[in-house]
Amino acid sequence: MSDMHVKTTRIEGAGKSAMDIARNRLMVAGLLFLAAFAAMAFRTLELGLSTPGNSGFSRAAALVTVAPLSYSRAEILDRNGEVLATNLEVASLYVDPQKIDDPRKVANELVAILPEFTVAEMEKKLTLPQRKFVWIKRHLSPDQKWRINALGYPALKFQDEERRIYPYGRLASHVLGFVDVDGKGLGGIERSFDSTLSWRDENDSPRAGEPIRTALDIRVQHALAEELGAAIRAHKAKGGAGIVMDVRSGEVVAMVSMPDFDPNDPAASPAEARFNRVSQGVYELGSTLKTFTVAKALEQNIVHMEDMIDARKPIRVAGYTISDDHGKARMMSVPEVFVFSSNIGMSRIVDEMGPELQRQFMADIGLLQPTTLEIQEIGNPLIPRRWGRLASMTISYGHGLSISPAQLSTGIAAMVNGGRLVPATLLAKDEADISAIESARQVISASTSRDIRKLLRMTVVKGTGSKAEALGYRVGGKTGTAEKAIAGGYDKKALISSFMGVFPMDDPQYVVFALLDEPEGTRATHNFAGGGWTAAPVVRNVIVRSAPLLGIQPISENQSLYTRVAHLIDDEKR
Repeated sequence: MSDMHVKTTRIEGAGKSAMDIARNRLMVAGLLFLAAFAAMAFRTLELGLSTPGNSGFSRAAALVTVAPLSYSRAEILDRNGEVLATNLEVASLYVDPQKIDDPRKVANELVAILPEFTVAEMEKKLTLPQRKFVWIKRHLSPDQKWRINALGYPALKFQDEERRIYPYGRLASHVLGFVDVDGKGLGGIERSFDSTLSWRDENDSPRAGEPIRTALDIRVQHALAEELGAAIRAHKAKGGAGIVMDVRSGEVVAMVSMPDFDPNDPAASPAEARFNRVSQGVYELGSTLKTFTVAKALEQNIVHMEDMIDARKPIRVAGYTISDDHGKARMMSVPEVFVFSSNIGMSRIVDEMGPELQRQFMADIGLLQPTTLEIQEIGNPLIPRRWGRLASMTISYGHGLSISPAQLSTGIAAMVNGGRLVPATLLAKDEADISAIESARQVISASTSRDIRKLLRMTVVKGTGSKAEALGYRVGGKTGTAEKAIAGGYDKKALISSFMGVFPMDDPQYVVFALLDEPEGTRATHNFAGGGWTAAPVVRNVIVRSAPLLGIQPISENQSLYTRVAHLIDDEKR
């Protein structure tokens, strides 16, 4: 019994010794591991605190830093930093035709995933002789890549590329433009600022440049696009144009041309959809031009607010008859001529001014030169070859001179902002740039500008622009209705109907313009299709929706600013 006990004790002692040895070895290994870890941590901290120029820092960065993804084109932003255009990683599909054993079978399977191709087109790509690299399709969707990869053909390979993405789709297509499959700008800001958005390094590889911050407010852009689109549908118009511009800085916070296109897939829309009606299209814009006629006449003391103008009967000039659509057939004050949009009265006023003075003023406010917007889709104004007496009279009320909505908006802004001509821009300005309005060219005096603001306000309160009234925002404006020019004359059934609005008139901040191309009257408009019926409501709705976004709150109406004009308008004789 004792021998067994001794033996057992020896075995237990041996086991304990083995366990102690193992434990000690583990402890040593653990201490060595902790020491190594501490050394690594210390070295990492040391490297992290090193200056960028330190060689140790550079070696560590090379070992542990993952290179950030670098895109080849910078973003385009709205004024508030919303992304309007950016790049995303995508896969593109190519094939080595020499490794395809059954082209017809593979072609059928690929066309099931890429239905834009025919089987014959796909088979041709898969059988090109002496080629080891043939593009099948650039910029696949994730689903397409997954399905093609699942086919399991080694000859079908993918290459990582980039695709330009426009998150808001059609919403700002004519401003932004688009790029080709290789990322080169082909329209709008993408084209005009191509070298700013992207540049090439010493290896001829594209690299992102500086982001472009536009003047657009995508929220206001949405409101304008929605209201203009609704009016086009309601009046069965061929198209439309709209713009919202800051009268102090010239910044275009919204610009819409319809029909539009999706810059993510520009080929899906007809080429005419890429025509920019705001900056590229030029039109006879009707009575909106009366604003400039009266402004220059007041500025030169050719007429005064209290003067009476003979509008009792039509005028015959060089075989043509000038008459009124809203005729009063009586003597009219200058405000009445403007508010009730008398062509006869306006012709009388410009006849006193003379063609040369009128033409010079039109040039001074930018109507005879292309707009300054930073895109290449710019139209040239159509100017009469002979600017004589008849041309001068018709231009005074908006016929015979074709300009773009962007030009008109710039000119109107100068009429209401105190008389300074500030070039239109699609780029956001900082406060220093905006303050530069003080150095802008003065085209009319501040006192004449105040008179024009009164007239524009009274046109909405008492005249042809009543449907643009937005309670609390003191809207002023002018209607424009012009027959389309055709060979040998005008088409009386095809109208360009527009409205130019400004708000708030006691402290003008924004111009809002809307145009409809060949609108039709409806039951709601009593079958009238003029600017006061079709375009003015668009401006009203845009102002109501956009003013709060732009920081303009409605206030109680105050007519005191317009008392001097109001008493010159005879309501009983309307």
